[in-house]
Amino acid sequence: MENFILGLLTSASLILAIGPQNLFVIEQGLKKNFIFIVTSICAVSDIFLIFFGVFVYSIFDSIPLELEVILNVLLVLFLINFVKNKVVDFNKSFKIEDKKKSKRFKEVIIKTLGFTYLNPHVYSDTVFILGNLSKNFSISDKLIFASGASLTSIIFFYLLGYMSSIFAKLIKKTKTWKYINLFIITFMSVIVVYVIYETFMKLTLI
Repeated sequence: MENFILGLLTSASLILAIGPQNLFVIEQGLKKNFIFIVTSICAVSDIFLIFFGVFVYSIFDSIPLELEVILNVLLVLFLINFVKNKVVDFNKSFKIEDKKKSKRFKEVIIKTLGFTYLNPHVYSDTVFILGNLSKNFSISDKLIFASGASLTSIIFFYLLGYMSSIFAKLIKKTKTWKYINLFIITFMSVIVVYVIYETFMKLTLI
């Protein structure tokens, strides 16, 4: 039981930091745009990476630098395109998507997968930190630990998505949505600069 709680609390401490993925989930929740699909992809992806890290960590010591650089480059390109689209939509009013009529289903899935799998920190948190913590556990304890960590992800992402949708009615004013868009643009831009700087520093150490 203590390993279940350890996994749950450790995962919670890692997942609570606001990152691009979490911000994207919040935005989709506010727009009531495919919330179940978005949160499910995030939760299932986390569960997969958690169990992968906990049971296969011994194969790795750390994420290969070459792979991290590739992921960082892809993430930067992905985020730049995302920010560009947000700038284009900056003056548009807040709009709740109609799931039956929306033609953005594939686009939302691609973006969710992008925010999930192109971020090297996702692997650092789920695979290497949780994997390292549980490396000396028995198989049964690894299973319990990973289950606790996975439960945190399930609760977190569904709460994040659906709690955001509850507040959607409070931000229907165009001015309010502009402020939220401005925050998203600013935050994502900072992430782009940070990832570029982090990648450059790693490359200078080669």
